[in-house]
Amino acid sequence: MSPTSETAHGGRRLVIVESPAKAKTIKGYLGPGYVVEASVGHIRDLPSGAAEVPEKYTGEVRRLGVDVEHDFQPIYVVNADKKAQVRKLKELLAESDELFLATDEDREGEAIAWHLQEVLKPKVPVHRMVFHEITKDAIREAVANPRELNQRMVDAQETRRILDRLYGYEVSPVLWKKVMPKLSAGRVQSVATRLVVERERERIAFRSAEYWDLTGTFGTGRSGDASDPSSLVARLATVDGKRVAQGRDFGADGRLKTENVLHLDEQNARALAAALAETAFSVRSVESKPYRRSPYAPFRTTTLQQEASRKLGFGAKATMQVAQKLYENGFITYMRTDSTTLSDTAVAAARAQVTQLYGADYLPEKPRVYAGKVKNAQEAHEAIRPSGDRFRTPAETGLTGDQFKLYELIWKRTVASQMKDATGNSVTVKIGGTAADGRDAEFSASGKTITFHGFMKAYVEGADDPNAELDDRERRLPQVAQGDALTAEEITADGHATKPPARYTEASLVKELEEREIGRPSTYASIIGTILDRGYVFKKGTALVPSFLSFAVVNLLEKHFGRLVDYDFTARMEDDLDRIARGEAQSVPWLKRFYFGEGESGGGAADAGNGDGDHLGGLKELVTDLGAIDAREISSFPVGNGIMLRVGKYGPYIERGEKDQEGYQKADVSTDLAPDELTVEYSEELLAKPSGDFELGTDPVSGHQIVAKDGRYGPYVTEILPEGTPKTGKNAVKPRTASLFKSMALDTVTLEDALRLMSLPRTVGADAEGVEITAQNGRYGPYLKKGTDSRSLTDEEQLFTITLEEALAIYAQPKQRGRAAAKPPLKELGTDPVSEKPVVVKDGRFGPYVTDGETNATLRTGDSVETITPERGYELLAEKRAKGPAKKTAKKAPAKKTAAKKTATKTAAKKTTTAKKTAAKKTTTAKTATAKKTAAKKTAAAKPE
Repeated sequence: MSPTSETAHGGRRLVIVESPAKAKTIKGYLGPGYVVEASVGHIRDLPSGAAEVPEKYTGEVRRLGVDVEHDFQPIYVVNADKKAQVRKLKELLAESDELFLATDEDREGEAIAWHLQEVLKPKVPVHRMVFHEITKDAIREAVANPRELNQRMVDAQETRRILDRLYGYEVSPVLWKKVMPKLSAGRVQSVATRLVVERERERIAFRSAEYWDLTGTFGTGRSGDASDPSSLVARLATVDGKRVAQGRDFGADGRLKTENVLHLDEQNARALAAALAETAFSVRSVESKPYRRSPYAPFRTTTLQQEASRKLGFGAKATMQVAQKLYENGFITYMRTDSTTLSDTAVAAARAQVTQLYGADYLPEKPRVYAGKVKNAQEAHEAIRPSGDRFRTPAETGLTGDQFKLYELIWKRTVASQMKDATGNSVTVKIGGTAADGRDAEFSASGKTITFHGFMKAYVEGADDPNAELDDRERRLPQVAQGDALTAEEITADGHATKPPARYTEASLVKELEEREIGRPSTYASIIGTILDRGYVFKKGTALVPSFLSFAVVNLLEKHFGRLVDYDFTARMEDDLDRIARGEAQSVPWLKRFYFGEGESGGGAADAGNGDGDHLGGLKELVTDLGAIDAREISSFPVGNGIMLRVGKYGPYIERGEKDQEGYQKADVSTDLAPDELTVEYSEELLAKPSGDFELGTDPVSGHQIVAKDGRYGPYVTEILPEGTPKTGKNAVKPRTASLFKSMALDTVTLEDALRLMSLPRTVGADAEGVEITAQNGRYGPYLKKGTDSRSLTDEEQLFTITLEEALAIYAQPKQRGRAAAKPPLKELGTDPVSEKPVVVKDGRFGPYVTDGETNATLRTGDSVETITPERGYELLAEKRAKGPAKKTAKKAPAKKTAAKKTATKTAAKKTTTAKKTAAKKTTTAKTATAKKTAAKKTAAAKPE
């Protein structure tokens, strides 16, 4: 008997999903007899630190959370923030007759279902309920046809988790010791960072080349119209049969890499243009070919991320957050998939809409079937598409904002995938003539006409290159035939310069990772998010720019852990993990080979780079010998002219010469400077600026030397305390320090200025209640402070001149909260494509930010008011919307007062009991704290992942 039919005869079924939003939607479809509750993601995981590991485990297990000596047994603990939810689930299960585990249908979802079963220990029948869309029919079908838990999927996910833990917890501490604290390494994140760094290295090494060619406008001599233009524009192709050099013919070193091409410089190009001014031209050939373009496959995770980036300005993370909401609310199918397959139901729905919206002429005779191109794709899943057996048009959904935009993109792509090809013609025309100096010149023009737009009526894919021509772009040429005479209306010489390789965008990095078969589509958004959050990469516009810090990290990994960031090795490792998932390889022998460098790996990733079966050291061996790593060497990079870039604990800087020797120079480098912009010329400018300590004199009162310095947070003045002054402990003395006013500069500040600055904060006086008022200089300028009440001052000089009467007068005025006149925007960016409201850049308390009046997003590292583009502004707003409003910390309700007991005896008894409980609680708390401290001291509670 199916679970559905049993429900009709009574009983209670507990359905556990991952998110509260999904639970709410599904509850509406199942109705009475079902309780739907969320696990709120993972309920347990490997411990995040030694303090979370049970006391019975010792040694390496406490540090790693994995028992590497006993078949890599993982130690799982219930997350502290999930314990209350687990209790709730257990209570609901105790009142239920059946349990349905309805987590997502992928490896991660299968693992969550397994963890739920392990923690809840159900004594009632357990069913694995799977679905790829949240519609009434799909949910009821899933309830009626559950399956068993797929243990192979669980094992595969567990192997990945253990592998990532070993990688992160072993390699990250190396970065802490040799580069900077709190850094992290990861199996895929480190490789992704290396890709971005390598592209920047190419840009740094790039040398531009200049080349010239000619552009000719040729007239047919007859009047034209849209279908038959009167002229055409063509580029010079050959001179005396020799091809004219274009950008593709030059290498990154600025030199020609192609033989037998003509490299025109400006002088020769202009001379040739002049010689061709009076030349008679004719059509030498016309080549026409049929043009056909087939529709794009339906979206999978990576192609959705790429298109949302190109067309909507969404980052990968924002795309997945919006898609998650659409899925949970029943608008689209599951958004983590590497399949391009559509179900028969979906194909029928798409074909029906093609006929309805575009007509039968746009519908192919047979449904289109798309073969999966992704290695190890899970073809049982569907592509990302609108849910249901009848697709809702975007207008019918009632969606708004980002969700509407993304749904519309998915809907258009799905419908277009079942439409006819676009057809037309492509034409190439060759035009020739003999110049006055006898040289033969041949020009070439290409055109394209689309006679039937087919799927392009619904959808055209975007491009990573903003200058690329999209598929639906037509270039109409005049109808000419071989031998037709043409008149040169204009011939111009055009200069060009080769450009360095473009930086990755989120879309192109996702594409690169997928093409190299590194990582998995479902993880790309979190990987990019991680390298951005860790400061390895920042954004300039849509481009991903590596930080100087990432150069040091990648340098270390390449030189001392080369195999771990090798692209082929990482891809083969992914293959091995998929083999484990398919049951073709065993997890434990593979992990032994990877970690210890011994045991059977089945010829997988652990053998990468060897091939002859010789012993390869495992991860443990690699991280043991750290003496060979020179911390200064891996963090140093030559700039030129004897200048070295160093990545230090407090950020990047440049220096020339030896410290403490004559002629030594040093200057800080901005963390948001793109590495390819740190040229020799710019470095010389930085070194020429005032830096170091400026001795201002001696304080006549204390006798201490006063100096001005350029610090990490700007210029400041401070005093040099005598040797022997305690810096730590009870009697520690801190030197007086003060930031310079905005009107001051390091090379002009005087001793008098410094002493005045260090006299702050200044006590102005006290009010009638005796509350002290002080004048202080803060991050946001000068202000007065009285208790917790602060009031801004308009002028820095007021800090020294304001009287008590003037201060009291300021406090007598009502505090201004948003009533001050609004500052004009720093920059206008245009209209947001989602909210359709004007977007501007404003100056806020925490720096510049973009806003459309509803959503505010602070500018990130790499962004500036001067360089921010409209597209970057829209992207920041889209990411902020996707995160949703900031969560407010719930205030605890005040404890209710217990009614006074009338009987003195009861009161005394209660006091005694309370005292005993309090004492016991304190003892228990003290023991727990001691235990945690002891555990923490045994090993560093690392959190690299």
